[in-house]
Amino acid sequence: GRLDRLHAKGQVDVLLRSLGRFAERLQVQAAHANGELEVLSTRRIGPALVFGRLWRELKLDRILSARLEGRKFQFDVERAIFATVLHRLFESGSDRQGMRFLRDVDIPGTEELDLHHLYRAMAWLGENKDGIEEDLFHLNRNLFTELSLVFFDTTSFYFEGEGGEKLGRYGHSKDHRPDLHQVVVGALLTQDGRPLSMTVAPGNTPDARVLLPVVDQARERFGLDKVCFVGDRGMVSSSVIEALEKRHVGYILGVRMRRVKEVADEVLSHPGRYRVVEKNLHVKEVKVDDHRYIVCYNPDQAKKDAQDRALILEAIEKKLNQGTKALIGNRGFRRYLTAEKDALKIAYDKVKAEAHYDGKWVLRTNTELPASEIAKQYKQLLTVERFFRAAKSLLETRPIFHRTDLAITGHLFCSFLGLLLMHELTARLKRRGWTLEWRDILRDLRELEEVEVLHHGKRYLLRTPLVGVCGKVL
Repeated sequence: GRLDRLHAKGQVDVLLRSLGRFAERLQVQAAHANGELEVLSTRRIGPALVFGRLWRELKLDRILSARLEGRKFQFDVERAIFATVLHRLFESGSDRQGMRFLRDVDIPGTEELDLHHLYRAMAWLGENKDGIEEDLFHLNRNLFTELSLVFFDTTSFYFEGEGGEKLGRYGHSKDHRPDLHQVVVGALLTQDGRPLSMTVAPGNTPDARVLLPVVDQARERFGLDKVCFVGDRGMVSSSVIEALEKRHVGYILGVRMRRVKEVADEVLSHPGRYRVVEKNLHVKEVKVDDHRYIVCYNPDQAKKDAQDRALILEAIEKKLNQGTKALIGNRGFRRYLTAEKDALKIAYDKVKAEAHYDGKWVLRTNTELPASEIAKQYKQLLTVERFFRAAKSLLETRPIFHRTDLAITGHLFCSFLGLLLMHELTARLKRRGWTLEWRDILRDLRELEEVEVLHHGKRYLLRTPLVGVCGKVL
């Protein structure tokens, strides 16, 4: 109608009041923004929205439910495991702290969970770990398209307490806590960094001894017959290499240059020119009898090694006047010292010999891959190192408080599942061209909340605005 006539008859106000019934949402939002409403509760919804979606798309809910069929638990084990994985992703702490996490974060289906449920869920998870890994692989085969190479490495996690019946043992601690019992954990990753399986062994198990059972199980469980295993220097021993070759398994293994006599005496001194693969990667192939070695050289690292050694020698010269104890107690110094007539001196022959290793690393392989490809694939082993760094820093898997071997295994496997979700999310973001900081993702997802308010006697649920990278992640 005509605006002047509506004004004259006072019908504009009536019209606005009628339309206001349809603007109820806007009124509630405006009143909440102005702090005029009573807030009944606040729940964080971002974590479960994103990772719950990934959990379902990886079919983990189906896998766990199928494995639980016939078991008469009086609580929802699948929800307890998901809640524990989510807690591990977002903050460090024990299962007890996980219960406090559940009070603030909205995770559908966890309303009835109690602390003892989480403990029982960890024991069940440890008991069924292998079957869950196999189901995960076979139900998501399309995700594991690149399986010509797999990467394997180990690390250690220490315990607060005894560490189970058989797992907790004293051993070489990569956490620099030899005073505590520990467990050795191995991780098998695909070429693109996707976690494939996890191995748990007693804390006194040498790295090389962990590899062979993993090779045998991977071939049987995942059908990895024509696959090449890539492993770090700790995996190398003559017995391990002999066993791999008997199994006709391909391998690319780092070699301890100073400890393997064949490498120190023959491989590194072998004549021949390096071939440039990329700016900081030069390679040279060397054969000793029927052993195939790839010598890799990084010019920038060679300069850094020489500079570091020069600084060490400078420090040694300053400390020579302070007595022998100050020098002998330092492992970095001892390498360059010799004793002459009850006095310590710099052994310049050792200094010269050490320069032979600057910027180099040596690989041994039984594959027919080109030397350049072998070197590049070994550099990809950093994906496993990043995996373990994430397990220790982002997920704070350690320290471990559980008392039984099964519960400890389940606790560690929760971190494995968390890292699988982490990989899946970052892979999807990269496909969109987004490289986001992991801590930014967690922080902004935590900021997404559902607020229950009271307005004119009615209850409403409001969602807070998306902040930071939250919109991209969703």
